Amino acid sequence: MTAPRITIAGAGSIGCFVGAVLCDAGFDVRFLARARVIEQVAQRGLSLTDFDGLDLRVSGIKATHDPETALTGADLVLVCVKSGDTEAMGRLIAIHAPETQVISLQNGVGNAAVLRRALPCADVRAAMAPSNVVSRGPGQYHRATSGDILVEAGPLPDLSGAHLRWHSVDNIEAVQWGKLLFNLGNAVNALADIPLLEQLQDRAWRRLMADQMAEALRVLRAAGIKPAKTTAAAPPFLIPHILRLPTPVFRVIAARMLTIDAEARSSMWDDLMQGRKTEIEALQGAILHLAELNGRQAPLNARMRLLIRAAEAQGDGAPGLSVREIRT
Repeated sequence: MTAPRITIAGAGSIGCFVGAVLCDAGFDVRFLARARVIEQVAQRGLSLTDFDGLDLRVSGIKATHDPETALTGADLVLVCVKSGDTEAMGRLIAIHAPETQVISLQNGVGNAAVLRRALPCADVRAAMAPSNVVSRGPGQYHRATSGDILVEAGPLPDLSGAHLRWHSVDNIEAVQWGKLLFNLGNAVNALADIPLLEQLQDRAWRRLMADQMAEALRVLRAAGIKPAKTTAAAPPFLIPHILRLPTPVFRVIAARMLTIDAEARSSMWDDLMQGRKTEIEALQGAILHLAELNGRQAPLNARMRLLIRAAEAQGDGAPGLSVREIRT
């Protein structure tokens, strides 16, 4: 059977990492990317590393800024753009590949629905990528945490390889809500401007993360949403309790849940450092929207959104706030 032609629509950190792994596995992959990324991959290819010792260089990358070239004839499109760009990407796919299979490999919970509205004739699936991928320089991407990609159940090419596994699940929306709860910590990490591992070693930071997640869980409960655990993590309702544990106990339990190295930072931190708009509306914004619909309050999530918006407007990168400054 001929391997599918795959288009990576949005060549950010996740898109570049996943696309390069698929290229290395022998798939015909094209990247729909900005000029800066095209120049980088033309000069250097893509270099991948990870927490487990991966050291992979992939050359011969096919990248273009032309949506017709990238999308026409694609058998599978992996949408990896920021949530705010989903609708525009859906329109492009509708023009150039309206009946292709599409997977939303994005943060948040509403992107697949946006793509389905734009692509009524396409097979659109939601997916969840748990790994934290950070840029280490032009064309260099480092996977700093563990985890496999989970995809909404249904027919799908076998994309698993030596460096990345894909699994089909029936409860993808619940999984996405579970991932969103974890991703609420992206804002905390971005505001703190310290590595995630260092942050998790500090009980005061963990308590802040726990309080924000517990607040979000109360909102989800009021909305009748039951988030599922992601990969090897504990059930979501237990995570705030685990985060609040004394540090020696937390380290033992956390080591069984997630592999993370010293370089891990949140994608929201990277967005602030690069002067890009963050996905705060797809994360804390989603919790606040649910809270409003269900007559609940989520003041800590609102505070996070306010501070991230202020940092975006300031344009000076991550502000390096303390726990006290964030809570005030």
